Amino acid sequence: MIAADRYVKDHTDELFALSPEMQEFQRKEAFSGCELVHETHRLALMNAMLHDIEGPIMLGDTLSNIGKTMKDFDVVLTNPPFGTKKGGERATRDDFTYPTSNKQLNFLQHIYRSLKQDGKARAAVVLPDNVLFADGDGAAIRNDLMDKCNLHTILRLPTGIFYAQGVKTNVLFFTRGKTDKDNTKEVWFYDLRTNMPSFGKTNPLKHEHFDGFIKAYTAEDRRQVQDERWSVFTREHIREKNNSLDLGLIRDDSVLDYEDLPDPIESAEEVVAQLEEAIDLIQSVVKELKALEVNR
Repeated sequence: MIAADRYVKDHTDELFALSPEMQEFQRKEAFSGCELVHETHRLALMNAMLHDIEGPIMLGDTLSNIGKTMKDFDVVLTNPPFGTKKGGERATRDDFTYPTSNKQLNFLQHIYRSLKQDGKARAAVVLPDNVLFADGDGAAIRNDLMDKCNLHTILRLPTGIFYAQGVKTNVLFFTRGKTDKDNTKEVWFYDLRTNMPSFGKTNPLKHEHFDGFIKAYTAEDRRQVQDERWSVFTREHIREKNNSLDLGLIRDDSVLDYEDLPDPIESAEEVVAQLEEAIDLIQSVVKELKALEVNR
């Protein structure tokens, strides 16, 4: 939220380029939120105040009915909490078509439902891999997402960038449609995970690592982009895969590809030939040693 506000101010001469009405809107209405934890809520209020943001930040659970009031947004940028709700209980909201104990699936429903239904409202959401392939409610929610929104791009992030080391995450980019049906025709994937260096404190992920993705994402004709990390799958193909979005990863050079192995019979024959050659060499050495022993 702070970064988004900073972006707007950098491009509007600290809001002075806007009309008085838009300045008022930007300060008091443009940004809003809902935070469950008391201490975090106080920090959020303080951080917003320090950055001259006066938008409402409620104290409450977004996955309860209070979250129903958060709607008609133009832009959503977020990385929702991972895991399941405490105790495994389901969300208490009564407007979710597919209530589940999986928090990120519930937040995904909340996010695309909260977007303004004008064909322009958009979102970028960080989610773990399991959201891309979970069966049951997961498949139904992905289908609902691709119906209500144009899920146009998925960025497969390097491992361990968000949360604990080893957690695999992705960024889903989608735009809410004007209707609730058939808005996704194809989904583009960019693999920033496979054959990438290990990132951490000594080797941080930098802006330049996203150069290839930005070039592909912003291309006027995405099909003209020459990048092995860039691929596309049709909605029909995804539907045949039970709406799985666990796609778009390129070949991992660090993993043995059994399809590239030679014929096992030929390999065995080659090993036998090498062993026979080694035995012959050893036997010749033994003969020479025996000859030297006799000459003594």
